[in-house]
Amino acid sequence: MKARKDMQTKEAVPTRSEMDVLQILWQHGPSTVRFVHDTLNEQKEAVQYTSTLKLMQVMAEKGMLTRDESNMKHIYSAALEEKKTKGTILTKFVDSMYDGSVSNLMVALMGNDKTSKKELEVLKEMLKKLDDKA
Repeated sequence: MKARKDMQTKEAVPTRSEMDVLQILWQHGPSTVRFVHDTLNEQKEAVQYTSTLKLMQVMAEKGMLTRDESNMKHIYSAALEEKKTKGTILTKFVDSMYDGSVSNLMVALMGNDKTSKKELEVLKEMLKKLDDKA
């Protein structure tokens, strides 16, 4: 069974709801279901406590979370690394939406109405630094 969980963890691509839970655990560290639930309700429309509990139990079964049952209140921790998980999701997104082309993604981002002038300046500076290294 342990080998199966390890295998699932490597292949796990979180859903949007699972990512919401992971973001809270990455930001705040090991937490109770109550804390995660309350934080989710501050950020989004209200969800039932039992829905948050069930989601976190399923995530633990998938190997995305670990659960410390040594205390009365169970403490959940992210079993997935933030950088690796986000990298996997980003790669899948670029592959499916931009045929694997990072430049096409960047062109779309730079032409987006949400991209501020300040963000464009940061990108220009990053490109200049990369160009200086080459």
